[in-house]
Amino acid sequence: MDELKPPRAAQETGRVVRPALTGQTGWLRWLPGLQVLRNYQSAWLVHDLMAGLALTAVLLPVGIAYAVASGLPGVCGLYATMAGLLAYALFGPSRILVLGPDSSLAAIILAVVLPLSGGDPQRAMALAGMMALVSGVLCIGAGAARLGFITELLSKPIRYGYMNGIALTVIASQLPALFGFGVDAHGLIDELRQFTVALLAGKTNPVALAIGAATLLTILMFRRHPRAPGVLIAVTGATLVVALLDLGSGTGTRAGVPVLGSLPQGLPAFSMPWMGYDDISAVLSGALAVALISFADTSVLSRTYAGRTGMAVDPNQEMVGLGVANLAAGLFQGFPVSASATRTPVAQAAGARTQLAGVVGALAVAGVLLSAPSLLRNLPVAALAAVVIASAIGLIEVTDLRRIWRIQRWEFWLSIGCLLGVALLGAIPGIALAIAVAVIEFLWDGWRPHSAVLGRVDGIKGYHDITRHPQARVVPGLVLFRWDAPLFFANAELFRDRLLDAIDRSPTPVRWLVVGAEPITSVDVTSADVLDELDKTLHEAGIELCFAEMKGPVKDKLKRFGLFARLGEEHFFATTGEAVSRYLASQHVDWVDWEDRVQ
Repeated sequence: MDELKPPRAAQETGRVVRPALTGQTGWLRWLPGLQVLRNYQSAWLVHDLMAGLALTAVLLPVGIAYAVASGLPGVCGLYATMAGLLAYALFGPSRILVLGPDSSLAAIILAVVLPLSGGDPQRAMALAGMMALVSGVLCIGAGAARLGFITELLSKPIRYGYMNGIALTVIASQLPALFGFGVDAHGLIDELRQFTVALLAGKTNPVALAIGAATLLTILMFRRHPRAPGVLIAVTGATLVVALLDLGSGTGTRAGVPVLGSLPQGLPAFSMPWMGYDDISAVLSGALAVALISFADTSVLSRTYAGRTGMAVDPNQEMVGLGVANLAAGLFQGFPVSASATRTPVAQAAGARTQLAGVVGALAVAGVLLSAPSLLRNLPVAALAAVVIASAIGLIEVTDLRRIWRIQRWEFWLSIGCLLGVALLGAIPGIALAIAVAVIEFLWDGWRPHSAVLGRVDGIKGYHDITRHPQARVVPGLVLFRWDAPLFFANAELFRDRLLDAIDRSPTPVRWLVVGAEPITSVDVTSADVLDELDKTLHEAGIELCFAEMKGPVKDKLKRFGLFARLGEEHFFATTGEAVSRYLASQHVDWVDWEDRVQ
């Protein structure tokens, strides 16, 4: 029996079961891991132990690779992995999610660390650690304030755009290492330019390139078999080739393949990272970008696996769990972490039942650092670059962009614009641009919404847009106008102008103007003042302003503004049909409705 499947009752009724673990109150609700431990079943233990050991085989090479890609010593990736897994096991709501260094964050961390560290590894570690601390505090604060919904403001095209841009940036940063040389460059364009110059100058190390390319191809081929440890097989093979053939740099051979070298022995020490005043702006902006991207990725992945297992996951608690994981990573010589779309499936495929699998993986990594720090000394840097490039390739989204191109061209170009922003401006400015575009996109439909003049169509109940139904009949002297958005400061003037334009276009002199207000979900002070002025203008022209189907909360706002009383309750109708009937009766208009003819 698979304990992670929804109970039979849920399968039969189609309901999503929310386990009792998610219904805790008080301080216990902030410690989901403790709740799981209190209800832990002995049958899960073997599965979690085996999954944790299988996970270790991926955690080691991937953690080191992402640290190097972020401009940090390789061991920092293992420190961040251990701290992130242990902290999330206690504070994270998902039973299956695996946290750690991630390729989507590498470009952001590198953009901050590389120009500020001046090549000093200790300073680079301090800067990255502070980014983890700040992003952790931001995530915890947002989770405590129940702001877990904020990442929903980023639409799919925008997410695809900045992730594709980050993927290209990461790939470009790893190409020199794949070819066996190094460059001192900043940004995608500079990296590609210097890579090309070095390539033309003959700096390629053919042996390193062969090892790196073979590693990359092996990882990509094994993606067709997700249960197979492709990364482990590829990296182990590359390490054995270098060790057995004595190809590593500094060994006296002609090949001189750059290798990782021995890792520092021992566990990470508690260390508060410090930075100078000149670094504050860059670190804060980088940490904000890290917090946004890491939570967006973590929440999507968490919801995906929650749906598969029938578990409910609180996005606010997810944000807290991610924040605590980053705090732990920052305080123990690590750097920002996120949920992993590559390591989580490994844990699931290996049979993980709870976060104990991640704890076992973290303890196994610690065991390697304590007892065998030289185990990966012959790991070629080109192979690490291949691991990062393979992960970055996995970030690239093409298929869904093709679909978006077919159904909505402007959103496709929006995605391309975000891609170019990240690629050309850099990860952090590009993400800031993506956020700004997301806000503009969010406001645009409300800023310039659809509106319509309504008429009566024979044979169809209700009142409908006369531009979509040219055969529709309009009631003489009556304009029925529908506004399909909230009414607020940015569109209030447009609302007034379109109303007056509808009156000017009326084929008969207008006596009543009825606003179909069902789509209007809010009114602010500015728009209320515009309504007040509009009513005065219409009153002087002998036109009555009325509203139909207005929601109760919107009426309540008009009452607080004093506008409801000024307009008069008699000008508000429950339905559009009621408003039309009242108009016909009060104005003695000769009008025969199609329903009357049918009767």
